[in-house]
Parts: sequence; C-alpha cells; structure tokens
Amino acid sequence: MALRLHNTLTRTKEDFTPIDPENVRMYVCGPTVYDFAHIGNARPLIVFDVLFRLLRHLYGESHVTYVRNITDVDDKINARAAEEYPGRPLNEAIREVTRRTEAQFRADVAALGCLEPTHQPRATEFICDDGQPEDMIRLITRLIERKHAYVAEGHVLFDVPSMADYGRLSNRTLDEMLAGARVDVAPYKRDPMDFVLWKPSKPGEPAWPSPWGNGRPGWHIECSAMAGALLGPTFDIHGGGIDLVFPHHENEMAQSRCAHGTSTMANYWLHNGFLQVEGEKMSKSLGNFVTIRDVLKDWPGDVARLAMLGTHYRQPINWTLASLKEARTVLREWSDASEGATGGEVAPDVVEALSDDLNTPLAIARLHALRKAKDGEALVASMGMLGIGRLVETTADIGIDATRVAALIAARAAARKAKDFAEADRIRGELDAMGIALKDAKDPPTGELVTTWEVKR
Repeated sequence: MALRLHNTLTRTKEDFTPIDPENVRMYVCGPTVYDFAHIGNARPLIVFDVLFRLLRHLYGESHVTYVRNITDVDDKINARAAEEYPGRPLNEAIREVTRRTEAQFRADVAALGCLEPTHQPRATEFICDDGQPEDMIRLITRLIERKHAYVAEGHVLFDVPSMADYGRLSNRTLDEMLAGARVDVAPYKRDPMDFVLWKPSKPGEPAWPSPWGNGRPGWHIECSAMAGALLGPTFDIHGGGIDLVFPHHENEMAQSRCAHGTSTMANYWLHNGFLQVEGEKMSKSLGNFVTIRDVLKDWPGDVARLAMLGTHYRQPINWTLASLKEARTVLREWSDASEGATGGEVAPDVVEALSDDLNTPLAIARLHALRKAKDGEALVASMGMLGIGRLVETTADIGIDATRVAALIAARAAARKAKDFAEADRIRGELDAMGIALKDAKDPPTGELVTTWEVKR
C-alpha cells in the first residue's frame, strides 16, 4: 500500500511522492527553550517521530533527513532569563536558561522514545553570515530586493499584500485573517497584516549586526532559514501542531516562496490536533497544566507514548488518567505476550495501517491481534515501529513505595509472631489496597515463614 498523508495545503488525503526517494526531507517546528515542555508539546514530537520511523522503514534509514529546530531567541526567553537571574548580564542569563532548558527537553523527548532527528539546529546559528547558505539576513535582504519586504524605523516587515495568494495554507482571506488575528498595531506598518522579519533589540537584549541596525529576527523567518539551509528551498513534509497553521506556517511559507520564487515551501503540510486535559483546555489558571516531566515522574515513557497514539493524530485528544491506566494495562499484556522475543519482521498490516495517514489506532488494534495470535516476534518488531518497547516497571513507575511495603510486611510478621492475627489481617488488607499481593511460604531449610510480594495486575 502506498503511503497516504492528509495535506493541510490541499485539504485532502494524497499519495505521498517524495521529490527524491534517495533523500526524503521533513521539517518539524521544535520548542522555544525557556521552560519545561508541556504534554501538548509532546504530541507533535511523538506523532512525527512515528512518521520518521515509517519513512525510514519505507525508504531506508540513510535516505530520510529529519530536521527539528530549537528556538533560542525569543521574548519569553528574555523575560525568563531576567526573572531567574536578576543582576546578571542578560546575554549570560539567556545562555544559561537556553542551555538548561534544551538539556531538559532532550532528556524528556528521549524518555518518550523519540529518535534523535538528523539535525536539531539552534535558531541563533542561522542569523548572520556564518557560512550558512540561507541565513536569516540573506533571506531578508532577498525579500527586500524582490519587493516583498520593506524597512521602517529600524524594522523590516514582510509586505503581505505583495503576495497574491497569501492565506492559501490556512484557507482564509486577508479580511478573515485580520478579524481573527491579534496583530501588532504600529504606525510604521503599511498594512495591519504585515509581520516582522527583523526588529531592533532593546538595551541589554541579544543583538546581531545587520544592514538595518543591530537587532534580532522575527519568529517566522527563523524556520524559513533553517529549513532552507538544511533541506533546500522546497522539500517534502512540513509538520507541527494545528495551532501553528496561522500565523506561523502561513508566514513561513510566504517568506520562503517569495525569497526563492517557488510555488510552495513543502509539498505536504501535516498538522496534529489540539490536546485537552480531562476534558478541559490546559492552562495554568485552571491548575491542569501538565509538563512532560510531570508525566514521566509517575508513568513510564512507553505508557505515555501509547496513550498519546491511541487517538488519531489529526483528531483532538483528551489526556486523562484513565487513558494512561488503560495504556499501561495494554502494554503489560503485550510485554507478557512477547516475553523472550527478540524481534522479527514488522507485521505488514501494521505498516499498512500507518501508511494510511498514520492510523495509529488501527495499528494498535493489529498489535492486539498479534498478541492474541501469540506471535511475539512480530509483536516486538511492530511495537518498535510505534517507538514502543516492552514494559519494564519499577515500583516507583507505578507509584509504590517499596520501603513502606517492606516495613508493612515486617510489621505483619511481628503481629503474627505475637499472635495478633487481627492486626496481621489489617496490614494485609492495607497492602492489598495498595495493589500488593502477598504470598506466604515456609523456607524448607529453616521452617520459618517467608513472605514475598508482587504488584497485582
């Protein structure tokens, strides 16, 4: 079966035909590194990691190039650095915040089972002329030369009306976009929809030299430069969350097309749906803001990943405690069924399911069928296609304090020795409520009672 993907650009599911089968190219927008990534950020990381694995399976590992960027210049980063390191030079504080946060991000993503992208560039590496063929200043200069951008009061802005089909990706007219957007009102703008390519830096903020004065790039131009430098002016797939369609991806595509004179930036645009937590929009004000690190404190990464993949990527997902518990139960069943297996060939019907616009719910159903068929080898290999390994749990993973369990067992033994059987039964009931099953047996050499325990499933 051919790989078919739903293309936001055409709003249809299409057969995927790479520009060059020897080098299939994909770009996905990565994090802005100022704080722990939240569980909503985890969705595109996991979704596009599955696509990366599928492309490598279909075209060969060495024939797929995956770029996921790091945004390390941003107003939120500046604010966090000033807040956390008052009194220190801002540039120094920013370096510390971005270094620490990127390390946290990489650790969290690895724990979720995501492969390292081929390239993971930092935006600041692509601002000035440092040998990159598509650095930001060169792109902005080209846009000015081609009458798609203009200089005003130290800013460079993209001239939206200069592009006849601006709005093609989000499928909205200029009036519709203006009505639904929060646009910066500035007297130097020719049109309210014009957006910043370059802006002056405030005192103390990071700044780079440019023909328009010392300053820093706007958000959108960063991805255009990194994608262009590492994947070329037109590549195969651009991915991200549905919230990025407008304005970020619309503006990316506008910049790149106008700078390079191409009909598109990427041939296929893929976007994952929104995430809610227990039926509500995630927000700090509601007290339901959950980071990836929060989840990993209580659940193995493979469990979190399986819970995420239980909903098709294009659909909204409701992140719940029940879905995590269900995923853990399923993963225990798969792990038991594949015990001792080392992995064979990925089941063709699992590849078929994923090739139909990453239909992970159908792929999971077919993994259940492999478990029932007791095909452990294919089950292990097919789990790997989803980036999921066999479940190895510790008591900490499932929220059990092993030290407390040992203390209760010792207290029960003491109660039995004192013939206080009511207390011994009470302690056994407490352990049972914790999910602990006890097994009493006599030690043959000594005749003494020995109690062992395990987590009930």
